[in-house]
Amino acid sequence: MRRYLLTGLLIWVPLVITLWVLNLVVGTLDGQFSKLPLDWQPNTLLYKLLSHIVPVSWLPASPADFHAPGLGVIITLLVLILTGVTVSNMLGRQLLRLWEHMLNSIPVVKSIYSSVKQVSDTLFSSNGQAFRKALLVQYPREGSWTIAFQTGTPSGEVAELLPGQMVGVYVPTTPNPTSGFFLMMPVEDVRELEMSVDEALKYVISMGVVPPKDMVERSGQR
Repeated sequence: MRRYLLTGLLIWVPLVITLWVLNLVVGTLDGQFSKLPLDWQPNTLLYKLLSHIVPVSWLPASPADFHAPGLGVIITLLVLILTGVTVSNMLGRQLLRLWEHMLNSIPVVKSIYSSVKQVSDTLFSSNGQAFRKALLVQYPREGSWTIAFQTGTPSGEVAELLPGQMVGVYVPTTPNPTSGFFLMMPVEDVRELEMSVDEALKYVISMGVVPPKDMVERSGQR
């Protein structure tokens, strides 16, 4: 299930971000963000199908009145898992290559999709090294320590200009780890932690209030 879910993310994340960027740009230029209203009359096929499943009194008068908490999360998970199952076989992979070839043929879409896909493949792929290790680094000055995550090693022109062996790290902000700083630090200045990435994230988000399990176990044994 986890493998299918990650595969579904690898397929949908680049596409969704690409569509979001295009919609943002086009919508800003046109000044049109409204969506076309759905046909929600009692004589439509969708209304008749739903009326056989649930009582008519439960059906909303219009699509704008429809509200089901948690339904979007369930549908999203189902779409991701079904996508992962689909592209895990020979036919699905061929359809995926055809789909990516079509997207890469569109000038503007090609630039956005290829860039986002490269990043998402690095982050979510099980073979990648991004966010696989929790680190302890000195930041923002010597003597101050914080939690960071390994993102890889510098390469290409950047690696040629850097002195010695370096490692790329991401230092998250607290309590919102989605923003942070990308640093390239000498390997000898980085200390690898035994705690998992999930435990390190909890430690960062809680501002040190929620310690990892091994710290709790050691303190309980004393």
